[in-house]
Amino acid sequence: MNDLPSRQITFRALSLGERIDTAGLERPDTISTAPLSFHVGAIGRVALYRFGVVILAGLSPLEEDEVVSQLKGRVSGARSELEDEETAIVSVVDGAEEKIPPGGPISIPDLTDERFLVIADALSKSVALARYERSVNAVFDTIEPFAVQLAQKGRPPWKRRPMLELIGQALLVQHRVSGRIAVQEKPDILWDRPDLERLYARLNDEYELDERAQTLKNKLDVVVETGRALTDVIEADRTTRLESIVILLISVEIVLSLFQIVIFGGRH
Repeated sequence: MNDLPSRQITFRALSLGERIDTAGLERPDTISTAPLSFHVGAIGRVALYRFGVVILAGLSPLEEDEVVSQLKGRVSGARSELEDEETAIVSVVDGAEEKIPPGGPISIPDLTDERFLVIADALSKSVALARYERSVNAVFDTIEPFAVQLAQKGRPPWKRRPMLELIGQALLVQHRVSGRIAVQEKPDILWDRPDLERLYARLNDEYELDERAQTLKNKLDVVVETGRALTDVIEADRTTRLESIVILLISVEIVLSLFQIVIFGGRH
């Protein structure tokens, strides 16, 4: 039985939109500039990630609402409703070891700014992945009818533009996941605090960040390849139709020429 004094702190990860402009938001109580993070109130901390995620730790509901409302004018691609949200309970137990039991709270000996940044990094990536996982699943739902039509009727859909739009959506998600979120890159704080590597590794395993990023990459590859294949089939089908039309026109021209030869040749 552990009788060590402890307290619990709630971490909330919110996906506000596609991007947060953090320029000019530095404060005297800034913890870090990449990501921009700072203290709020007695024990609260906030981290802002440019890929549209904010981490709120130890804030009251009023403090959370105030932070989110102050960011509204700085969010690009903002959502009317917060569809993606993740909550984690961090148990601060003096003198305890860092551990993350399955389904249980994250246990740490103290909540330093450095530990906050490590936990915030993992949560921000997890909630961002959830957003893009849902987007890719929606693309799958859109592309399935095209594949079903091709399988059942042996003919592709006539319109090429929807296929190109699907490919564009997949490439955009691919760019954002690899370029903005950089799921498989470790947080910068670990360069200065290599002793927190184990905590980050445990968080990575708990939220399955590497596995989810790889699964998302595989799905994106499937979407892009499927879209390209359907586009090629549509293009080939269109080319075949054009060739048939050209052959038909040539045949008509030959028939008319023969008809003229027969008619006018007979008069001579």
